[in-house]
Amino acid sequence: MKQNLNKTNVMRILDQKKINYKIYHYEDVISGMDVAETLGENPNQVFKTLVTVGHSKEHYVFLVPVNKELNLKKAASAVKEKSVEMIKSKELLPLTGYIHGGCSPIGMKKQFKTVIDITAKDFETIIFSGGKIGYQVEVNLNDLQKVIDFTLEDIKT
Repeated sequence: MKQNLNKTNVMRILDQKKINYKIYHYEDVISGMDVAETLGENPNQVFKTLVTVGHSKEHYVFLVPVNKELNLKKAASAVKEKSVEMIKSKELLPLTGYIHGGCSPIGMKKQFKTVIDITAKDFETIIFSGGKIGYQVEVNLNDLQKVIDFTLEDIKT
């Protein structure tokens, strides 16, 4: 891939922590399935970042494969909430610093409790948003744990 790309905050944070990662850059694609297809990658290995709010008003971040949906009941159970629901699109930028389609679990304004679907452990690396539309990063789960605290749970439908 091009190495002269402008670095995103996600990439700068990974660089700071001396974590190896692969950058993917693409254009004119927003849906997760289209991203996986454009990159020629397994959609089970490409994850979307979803931000929710719980019954307690706490916010949570969930990563699920792009070809799956977040199961809200399983998600609530994973974070010990009565219920969780997706936040409204207009709330995403002020809360996380990211826009829809470019939301990454790395580099949010605040670190929220993060849960990644258990299927991530089936892969040596997972691919997720690089923090800007058109950018994805591929990171080893053990390395990702050095940057954000997360748990692995079955949270997909």
